[in-house]
Amino acid sequence: MAKIFEVRWHGRGGQGAKTAAILFGDAAMSTGKYLQAFPEYGPERMGAPVQAFNRLSDSKITLHCGVKEPDVVVVLDPTLLESQPVTKGLKSNGTIIINTLLEPKELHKKLNLTTQKVFTVDASGISRDMLGKELPNTPMLGALTKVTEIIGLEDLITYTKKKLVKKFRGKGSGIIEGNLESIKKAYNSVRGG
Repeated sequence: MAKIFEVRWHGRGGQGAKTAAILFGDAAMSTGKYLQAFPEYGPERMGAPVQAFNRLSDSKITLHCGVKEPDVVVVLDPTLLESQPVTKGLKSNGTIIINTLLEPKELHKKLNLTTQKVFTVDASGISRDMLGKELPNTPMLGALTKVTEIIGLEDLITYTKKKLVKKFRGKGSGIIEGNLESIKKAYNSVRGG
């Protein structure tokens, strides 16, 4: 891993970008990495564009500012490609992971990228299949885990299960298992490179 590895999440209020950033960061921390996971707040409301961030390192992180040049950008809502500068600051060797049915090559051209890598996954479809509603955050966790290899899938599943059991205590295991299965399915169906 680079000295500090940075991820910027783009989503809409209610899609779980903040939750995904926290789950990813905390899962990485459980493997011994240092982390920061934080959202950027403004006058958010359901459906408004939001951002969340991760910083990960093998040593202590002393930066306390926004992520300006991410190594990876994760886009939970493909409509943001038209309305938000999702590739702004993306490193020349960076990666973008997008929730879409479109092919990575098509998006590479559409986003005017040169050396960056593009990956896609149908996180919305996966979440509808596994959870009965469109909530792309946990499938995108699976895609991010596969693409970056910062943490292993089993580490992510183990840690996420612990967090979800605590969060959804008393609401049945269906939502927990649905989220875990959506992570696995996205991990195995991400396309690109």
